[in-house]
Formats: sequence, C-alpha cells, structure tokens
Amino acid sequence: MSTSDPFTSSPRSAPGAPAPDLPPLLRWRPLTHADTDAWLALTRRIAAADEPDWVEQRADLEEVLRASKNDARRDTMAGFDADGVPRAVGRVSMNPGSTLVHGAGGVDPAWRRHGLGRAVFTWQTWRARERLRETDQVVGTLRNYVEERNPSHLALLEATGSEIVRYFTEMTRALDQPLPEPVFPPELDLVSFADGAGKDIPELVRLAHNDAFRDHWGSEPRDRESWQFTIGHPEFRSDWSLALLDPEKNEVVAYQLASFDPQSSELLGRTEGYTDLLGVRRAWRGRGLAEALLTEAMRRYRSAGMENAGLGVDTENPSGALGLYERMGYRPTQRSIVFDLPLTVGG
Repeated sequence: MSTSDPFTSSPRSAPGAPAPDLPPLLRWRPLTHADTDAWLALTRRIAAADEPDWVEQRADLEEVLRASKNDARRDTMAGFDADGVPRAVGRVSMNPGSTLVHGAGGVDPAWRRHGLGRAVFTWQTWRARERLRETDQVVGTLRNYVEERNPSHLALLEATGSEIVRYFTEMTRALDQPLPEPVFPPELDLVSFADGAGKDIPELVRLAHNDAFRDHWGSEPRDRESWQFTIGHPEFRSDWSLALLDPEKNEVVAYQLASFDPQSSELLGRTEGYTDLLGVRRAWRGRGLAEALLTEAMRRYRSAGMENAGLGVDTENPSGALGLYERMGYRPTQRSIVFDLPLTVGG
C-alpha cells in the first residue's frame, strides 16, 4: 500500500515510495504498443457513455506511447479483465523542467462503481510524486481536466481534495451568418501552412506561439517534438491554418491553427472547423489581428462545407478573448473544469 493518504491536499511521501496496491479485480500493468487497438476501443466505449465534445484518435494514443518526455513503461497503467480486455486506464505526463504533472484516464462504463476510478487517481498521484522526485522537485501539482456535464468524474476529483482552479468554455458559431471581409495590415503577408512551403512557417509559428503564450495561465513552451505532433495530427488542416508574416524580419506576428474532427457531426450534431490555437505577439496586439484571422478561417471553413466554427477559451483570460468571441457571434456550448492537487515530495 502507499505510505501516505493520496487524497489530502498536500500529502508527503518518502523518495521511492512503493507503488499503491491496485484492486485485484483487474490485472494491472503499463500499456504497450500492442495494446493500442484495445485501448482505442476502451476510449470509444467511454466516449459513448460520457458524450464528450472530442475523442482521442489512434494517433493521440500512439503519441502517448512514443513521446520522449514521458516513459510509457512507467507513466501509463491499465487494468485488464480475465479475457485481457482493458477496463481502466490512467497516465501522467510532464514537460522537462516543469513542476506541473497532467493526469488523464478513464474507466469502462460497464466496470464503474467498483473503485477503479479512485484507484487510477491513487496511482496518478503516486506517479506524479515520483516524477517530481526524479527531477529533484520538492513541490508540484497534479492537474486533471473534466467536462462539467460528467458528474461521476467531477465527484471523483472533488473527493480527492483537488481544487477547482480554472474554467474553459467551448464555443461555436453558425457559418450561415454573414461574415465581414477580413482586413490585414499591408506590411504583413497572410500565408497558410499549405502554401508556405520554403518559408519554414511551422517553426516560425512555434516560436510565435511560445512568445505569445508565455503570459497565459497554464501554458508551457512547445518543443519541436510536441509541435510536430500538433501539425502532423490527422485532424490538422494546413489549408485552414494561417500565419501573418512580417517579411522584413522573417517573423510570424500572429497565427491561427485549425483542425477538423470527422466525428464532429456525430459528436456535436454539426460539422465544425475548429480553431485549436490563436495568438498574437505583444507588439502587435490591439490591431484586430486575432479577429481578422478568425474571420478568414471561418470563410475557409464555410467554403469547405462546414456548418459551424468552434473554439475553446479560458474564461478568465485577461486578454478579453471571451468578449471578442462573443462579439464575433460565438456562443458557449459546454465548460471544462481544471482541478489541481498540490503535491509535496518528502526528502
């Protein structure tokens, strides 16, 4: 058993604390590449019951197993039934040099109410402390995201002593409404990822993103590996993903990255082009660049046959993003809640 109670707000654990015992109802082990099909099937069973706005694809699960910054042999855990079918899964991830550990997981709907969700969180908490200890950190945070309309997940996190620290709102805008003509400064070039060959647009946007988001809550710099996964994801749309380039400095000053989930019609009841990332460097803020990029993106969504445009926003973002999106006709659909569990690592 764990040497400390993982459900207090600031627990202590000795270095190398033993892993917690997990329910013998299932056989527990880390995930491997051979489990991908079964893991994907579990992900879809969970989604069918919980009805999230987005569901991880095979590419997302494969990335968990191969990412260099996390070791799937130690940072994933799954419980398998007698037939070898995964019924519960958990994982943690952490960026180098960070004290923030992200948790994720789920339990097969047919196997809920057996304490498996609590067991997964117990393991996440233990492994998060181990990750912190391995990098000589003495304090850190375990962070989990949950959709507001998922009462069982909410109840679990509330029971662990985790604290609500932020709300994120999903928003959508119907594209049958009129769209203005976007206006861009004449000294800037509008390029898409699809037509920016030879200009190294992906790397210039990565640098712009890290600069634009260094004052955003919860944001950490994107390294080349994680960025390549973002722009190489099957849902990424290079023709909808835009950058405003200052040709004199060869610097991207603003950008908008977009994607399309083929399951959006099934999950949301509409087809939707989605803005994943939108940012403007500080020196260029206040000039309407974000609004112009969103408008251009919506025009491209509509030309491709999309019914709606979607995005997510930090409701406490001091930049006023929520108000901008509302003025542009976006309306909220659902909220996600961020829970943090402060951790202290014993010496």
